[in-house]
Amino acid sequence: MGGVGYAAADVVDLAPGILTYDGAPVAPPTPTGTATASPTWAALPSADPAVSPSADPSAGVAGTGPTSAGLTTALAALAKDPWLGPSVGISVRDGVTGEELYAVSPDVPRAPASTLKVLSAFAVSEHVDLDARMTTKVVTGDAPNEIVLVAGGDTLLTEGRSDPTSVEGHAGLTTLADQVAEALTARGVGPVTLRVDATYAAGPRHPTTWKPEDVAAGFSQAVSMLDLVSQRAVPGKKPPSNPEAGVAKAFAAALTADGHKTTVLPVRGAGTAAPQGATELGSVESATYGEHLGVAMALSDNALTENLVRQAMVAAGESPAAPSGPGQFLVSTLGAAGIPTDGLRILDASGLSPGQALTASSLSELLGRAATGDLPEFRRAVATFPVAGLSGSLHDRYRSNETRAVAGIPRAKTGTLRGISSLAGTTVDADGRLLTFVILADKVPATSGTLGARKALDRFVTALTKCGCRQEGT
Repeated sequence: MGGVGYAAADVVDLAPGILTYDGAPVAPPTPTGTATASPTWAALPSADPAVSPSADPSAGVAGTGPTSAGLTTALAALAKDPWLGPSVGISVRDGVTGEELYAVSPDVPRAPASTLKVLSAFAVSEHVDLDARMTTKVVTGDAPNEIVLVAGGDTLLTEGRSDPTSVEGHAGLTTLADQVAEALTARGVGPVTLRVDATYAAGPRHPTTWKPEDVAAGFSQAVSMLDLVSQRAVPGKKPPSNPEAGVAKAFAAALTADGHKTTVLPVRGAGTAAPQGATELGSVESATYGEHLGVAMALSDNALTENLVRQAMVAAGESPAAPSGPGQFLVSTLGAAGIPTDGLRILDASGLSPGQALTASSLSELLGRAATGDLPEFRRAVATFPVAGLSGSLHDRYRSNETRAVAGIPRAKTGTLRGISSLAGTTVDADGRLLTFVILADKVPATSGTLGARKALDRFVTALTKCGCRQEGT
């Protein structure tokens, strides 16, 4: 899967604020009421080196679960790390029983940043067949020399040939053009005009609660049902406002190269639907929905997450263009599964909008039920979360002397906005026990706070992973 540079930028959860990082050493924040004192970091608990937890989040079903007292001893000081600020919500659960073992103010609503995508992954897994694929096709139009490019939801198209070994670029426009050219030749059609039908699951270009400056700065592209991997948002570069036009232009070039000169009609909005009963001239299939969801989680891709939730809404019989947007849809999906929704305020599917709120309890309950096997499809989605020190938005973390011992074991969805830092995921402790964790901090220090808070989160998860907390005080 491509996109390492994208993950490295953490665009993902990026949003303005992370750009305050300048590569300089991070000084610890000054504790409240002190002018010069530096915080004293709690020592991480040692783990038995003979015990080697598995990196597979589904493997830690053996072993004895830690006690609440043991976890409190191991984690309490780290939960008060000054880098996390004064507003912290935490919930740790036994992944086998689902029991909450350690918590800090878990029922207080807090800004989640991109950990909100955990809810979106759940909604997609509830309403969409994760093994199904999206089809991008070309059909006949209203006139003999008109063809229609019909969107099926795939925004990871490539201009080249389909690559069945890849998620990004699994479906290629050159492959599609070859099929269409053969069909046109068989029908005796030469030059054609091309229009776009992107009406499937169509909604606003951007959630109305997104800040325009975030989009302009490249933290997300427009939400579309038809897009190219090459048009993905890049921090510092404004993405195309009409991605369908870029796809149409690339396809027209490929079809022209195949001997059928193609003129693209102006692409306005989502276009208009293809004629009923139109003849299919060619089609290409995407990677599975589950694989697309994996890309969205690994890279914390805002537009791709919004895209998948809109498709889930259509599958559930709801309109992505509804004034409530995905917010009510996510809340109702949680409620239908019996997940607590008190205090939730959801405005988008990606976490990029300001003014949103989740509780550690809601996220924790959801992850706990995935871990225990109660939500098997969502469990598949959790397995795609970034792995500490190895992949996605965690690929460059867990590399310090304090945290590298657990690299490859925790997997978690990250969340970062100005003043907000969060992690939600799974790990396996030193006794081989699967655990879930949620940490939400939405008032991290303003000066160099993002990097400091990330390090504090990683120290907390490292302590949890290294802990053999079966007995009180261990």
